[in-house]
Amino acid sequence: MTYQTITYDVHDRVATITLNRPEHMNSIGVDMIHELVDVIATIDGDDDVRCAVVTGAGRVFCAGADLSKREDTFAVAQYESEFVATRDGARAVALALYNSPKPFIAAINGSAVGFGLTMTLPMDIRVCADSAKLGFVFSRRGMIIDAAACWFLPRIVSMSWAADWTYSGRMFSAEEAHRAGLVRERQPADSVLPTALSIAAEIAAASPVSVSFTKALLWRASTAETPLLALDLDSAALRELGTRPDCAEGVQAFLDRRPPRFTSKVSVDMPAPYGWWEQGRSAP
Repeated sequence: MTYQTITYDVHDRVATITLNRPEHMNSIGVDMIHELVDVIATIDGDDDVRCAVVTGAGRVFCAGADLSKREDTFAVAQYESEFVATRDGARAVALALYNSPKPFIAAINGSAVGFGLTMTLPMDIRVCADSAKLGFVFSRRGMIIDAAACWFLPRIVSMSWAADWTYSGRMFSAEEAHRAGLVRERQPADSVLPTALSIAAEIAAASPVSVSFTKALLWRASTAETPLLALDLDSAALRELGTRPDCAEGVQAFLDRRPPRFTSKVSVDMPAPYGWWEQGRSAP
């Protein structure tokens, strides 16, 4: 697929997605929604991609929904067959990120507002420019938070921070986001992408199957009422992974004091318990 609103590049097993509408502050419309969903599916199906970074072109990460339709921007009924950036489209992108077996890192190179910020919550790690302004501004537009932010945000920061930001809709600084734990670290704007790529490279050097199964455990098993599900899952997966080539390679590389060379593929080598959350399946 030829993309019009994003760019896509893969280097050393790390994919980089760039929101590419700098003249519109990378605001998100229907076309970008479709392209994001498509590129995430491409990453999911490519065993040569082990981690992905999302960033923005220009000085801004993402200004949120494209408001060019003015007062009709949020009139969802007018777009019956289309994704809408602040409702169905937000759902589509959030689910694509959440369901992806690959880790995603948000390289927030500039300000991020509305869906431009909530879209980073299903990602696994966020690095932010120290000059960026952030805001869950929905309540100031007569709307509510989208992209399941009510589920993701309190799992990243405390309920107090989540309530403060989303009730008021106020803008806040990268320093405040870092203090609350929303972002992993702050960097000068021109260092955000290199920092995110460096983190991604560390992840890409690990066993891809181990990383993908761990992502599922963190996002899915950690929400269970008790640790019993997690215990069942990790016990079953450990029994299976312990006999795999990646495990043997990891141990031997440690003993040889060299970087490991993992060969597993997420598309075909996931342990049997993976996907336990699908309808009709239960944990071992």
